[in-house]
Amino acid sequence: MTFHTLDELIAEGVRGRYVLVRSDLNVPLDGSSVTDDGRIKASLPVLAKLTDAGARVLVTAHLGRPKGAPEEKYSLKPAVARLAELASFKVSLAEDTVGGSAKAAAAALQDGEALVLENVRFDARETAKDDAERGALADELVALTGANGAYVDDAFGAVHRRHASVYDIATRLPSYQGDLVRTEVEVLRKLTTDTQRPYAVVLGGSKVSDKLAVIANLIGKADTILVGGGMLFTFLAAAGHKVGGSLLEEDQIPTVQDYLKRATDAGTEFVVPTDVVVAGKFAADAGHETVAADAIEASRFGGSGIGLDIGPKSAAAFAERIKGAKTVFWNGPMGVFEFPAFAAGTRAVAQALTETAAFTVVGGGDSAAAVRTLGFADDQFGHISTGGGASLEYLEGKELPGLSVLDR
Repeated sequence: MTFHTLDELIAEGVRGRYVLVRSDLNVPLDGSSVTDDGRIKASLPVLAKLTDAGARVLVTAHLGRPKGAPEEKYSLKPAVARLAELASFKVSLAEDTVGGSAKAAAAALQDGEALVLENVRFDARETAKDDAERGALADELVALTGANGAYVDDAFGAVHRRHASVYDIATRLPSYQGDLVRTEVEVLRKLTTDTQRPYAVVLGGSKVSDKLAVIANLIGKADTILVGGGMLFTFLAAAGHKVGGSLLEEDQIPTVQDYLKRATDAGTEFVVPTDVVVAGKFAADAGHETVAADAIEASRFGGSGIGLDIGPKSAAAFAERIKGAKTVFWNGPMGVFEFPAFAAGTRAVAQALTETAAFTVVGGGDSAAAVRTLGFADDQFGHISTGGGASLEYLEGKELPGLSVLDR
């Protein structure tokens, strides 16, 4: 694929022009407070480039999954407040997406200023399956840009969606790839073509079903796949072990067994924890102990024991594999890192990524939140992705509509 770039757009001249930018401001909140502003900071460079060049920037973004109507808890107000704190240019927020407030605020926008339109998913047409409905919203967004508008997609976390502000808008305006999206694609290409080996992939998170497609595509490509998080218990069950009250997707056991066999034939090694931290309940203050991975029900909690983290021996083994690799991709925490008692496995993986000479990629979402929560800095890693789901779908080999529509 080849794309028109942001630099090309700026070279054409943007002073006085309206440029609609799809940004990713989908950040985690605690009430009205942003708990991880990584995506906001990642969105800033493109917005700054455009405002510095004199563009009148309109920003579309979503937050959460509202049901196609305004919901205060999903308002972009907290995200925009943080964006305004960080930005060197004037930032304001419209009270709606394409209604009276958006139209008036857009008309009043001056050169070098940015206006964020309220959560685009407050409009049900954004995610509609009907092309005409999405197209109608896209037309209203285009109308805000006037006669000489342009579109920049800088929201990698949304490029796997065929949504109005991601896909349909790009069929109606001259369209360009934002720097953030360009960087993400360049990084992911390093994980799929001309990858430096040994190549280790660390997969965690709660459900194995969320990772099956990417696992299938990595077999034969990755040298090692390290399995942690809630998904590890389906792997243990696939090996014939009992997992007590731990998270288990029984319907996926046959698929996991098939993948384990295919991996052996393809030369990819699965590394599953040999010890786990088992608790009596899912709580920060839960009593817990470390046991062998095949002896979960022999813990003092019996058949009700819940595995909430990989054990220290497994964490050390994972760290050794990571340090011996030349390329590492990590997606998904090793345990319930939000609870300090069950964060050690995730911390060990993050620490190993900072100490290896390998090219390291943290795959966004919970993984990015985990490294920041645990006190690591973004620049300690080769790259922290802004798109968890989009990254996985790219690695699965799927076509991403938001990218394909930009292909010139």
